[in-house]
Amino acid sequence: MDGGLVAPGAVQDASFAHLLDPKRKWYNNNRIILLHAWIVPFLITSYAIGYDATMMNGLQTLPQWQTAFNYPSNGMLGLLNAIQSIGFLVGCPVAPYLSDGIGRRKTVFVGAVTMLVATAVQTASQSVHMFIAARFIIGFGLAIAVNAAPMLITELAYPQYRAQLTSLYNSIACTGSLVAAWATYGTFKINNTWAWRLPSLFQGIPALFQFALVLFAPESPRWLVSKGKEAEALGILAYYHADSNKQDPLVQFEFEEIKAGIKFDSIVAANVGWKALVATPGNRKRMRIIVALAFFYQWSGTGPVTFYLYKVLNEIGITKSSTQLLLNGLLQVWNLFWAVLAAVLVNRLGRRFLFLASAGLMMLFYAAQTICLAQYSEHGIPAAGHAFVSFVFLFFAAYGIAYIPLTTSYTIEILPFHLRSKGFSVFSSVVVLALITNQYINPFALDALGWKYYLVLDCLLAVEFVFLWFFLVETKDRTLEETAAVFDGEDALNKIHPSGRHA
Repeated sequence: MDGGLVAPGAVQDASFAHLLDPKRKWYNNNRIILLHAWIVPFLITSYAIGYDATMMNGLQTLPQWQTAFNYPSNGMLGLLNAIQSIGFLVGCPVAPYLSDGIGRRKTVFVGAVTMLVATAVQTASQSVHMFIAARFIIGFGLAIAVNAAPMLITELAYPQYRAQLTSLYNSIACTGSLVAAWATYGTFKINNTWAWRLPSLFQGIPALFQFALVLFAPESPRWLVSKGKEAEALGILAYYHADSNKQDPLVQFEFEEIKAGIKFDSIVAANVGWKALVATPGNRKRMRIIVALAFFYQWSGTGPVTFYLYKVLNEIGITKSSTQLLLNGLLQVWNLFWAVLAAVLVNRLGRRFLFLASAGLMMLFYAAQTICLAQYSEHGIPAAGHAFVSFVFLFFAAYGIAYIPLTTSYTIEILPFHLRSKGFSVFSSVVVLALITNQYINPFALDALGWKYYLVLDCLLAVEFVFLWFFLVETKDRTLEETAAVFDGEDALNKIHPSGRHA
């Protein structure tokens, strides 16, 4: 539980709430509307994450793709799915140096250019090796963009809407999944290679959008302060958060807190190398939670359906390609609904409640899936197969209320500025390592164990719930600097609020 992890006297209500102009809302203030418009190109970075997995799932059901690449079997199929993640993993250690060195905007731009080039190669592929190489480069470019984009959203957002916007970031991955699912469904009847080339081409849509726009967007005020550009940072805060009023109480509060937080971080972590992530008790607490969430994100039982839906559906007698593609498309609509709903309600319900509700319901619905799959596999009961599909949808609703919207936003908000890009890179690396093993192991495990493989995943879900119950810290109703400081104790909170306004 969070007892012992929350510093005595830590804020329980948002310390900036009394500074907010009650008339300044996202829907009636032109500057906040403009700020949100600039945030959109960064939000869609996660589109490519969701798009890729679902695209590969859909392509595997297309006879045109299977023929073009000579019907890849388990080993080659695992490589085709995993290679984008391998490219992502190679890019993870590089990304923080770009994010902290050249800024958040330019880093996203570099990632977008890389992905555009790779998407063109993937679409034009004439062999499986060319396709694999393109997917590797897409993964590398995505790692660059993904490191910077959610940090910029978090560091730039109007404080009242920070949690919702950062939670929407990962939820946008569902739109990528949605487009990929329906793209492969729509191209199914094309009797040539464009049946799979068009879905490949659509993967570059967000990168093209970013290429055109991100360099015109505002930079992170926190990054600007860290580089000594305080006047520029104050100008951005004032322009977007207070209609250009630099003396606005909220702007002054944010500006002073950012300066104090970054100064404190730089003193505590004078050497902000990778070792700093585990150098203090507070940082070790952070990394324990971050690494666990990254692992749970991929190993919560989603793997078989996310990457090998056609194999799972074949097991329960749903073998028609058009039906499989339709179910895939409907599942993405369902996931998007629940992820966006949770993102909107995150401040009201809290992170801890959503994560525990998610883990508890996933255990229940996955156990039901296991029973249904066992009944169909052992006794051939058609009703069990249909019930299995229903429980898949219920399971993904449970997964969607926490793991889709919150894993990225929670990771970013608990990291202090000087460790944010490196800590988030570690999170991304663990996600991808877990993803690679998930993608590679699942086809072999499903073939070897059948429905019994689900028993292994049932046990993992139980472990996950216990960990979250004892270790996850609630972070709602705090500013970004306060949230990060909670892990470092009362002294850290006093340092970022010299006047004691956090109490």
